[in-house]
Amino acid sequence: GLGGGWRGERPERAEPLTDAEREIIQNTWVHIYENCEDVGVSVLIRFFVNFPSAKQYFSQFQDMDDPEEMERSVQLRHHARRVIGAINTVVENLHDPEKVSSVLALVGKAHAVKHKVEPMYFKILCGVMLEVFSEDFPEFFTAEVQMVWTKLMGAVYWHVTGAYTEVGWVQLSSSAV
Repeated sequence: GLGGGWRGERPERAEPLTDAEREIIQNTWVHIYENCEDVGVSVLIRFFVNFPSAKQYFSQFQDMDDPEEMERSVQLRHHARRVIGAINTVVENLHDPEKVSSVLALVGKAHAVKHKVEPMYFKILCGVMLEVFSEDFPEFFTAEVQMVWTKLMGAVYWHVTGAYTEVGWVQLSSSAV
């Protein structure tokens, strides 16, 4: 209906992680976070190469097509750090749902209000993160671990898009992607 179809499929709540699942996330995150700089950059480069329309929000590299050039972009590296930093805050606070919720609400609000980013890009980015994590750390990302991370990314997306609803996001999903 009006206001974009992405809202219609929104569940009542994000599915909470069990204690065992939380532990799996935290144990695998340790390995990713040790390489956070490289992983973050890899995630964003794959995101922008595969979904070039997402570059429109970044003045510094919106016209770049070359991944090596993108990799040198200070703006891209800075954003990579922020993305990984946000996930780190989520992982470190999985025991505190209120904190997770408020952190991701701030992320959602900033992207909706200040940057006017289409919410579907969060869904895409979550998928790219899962891909890169499991490709770069295959020894830790077994099928079970991937399933748990998929559940976490679903929760991340749920919280972020909740903030869009709260600020009254009504832009129709663009067909650019």
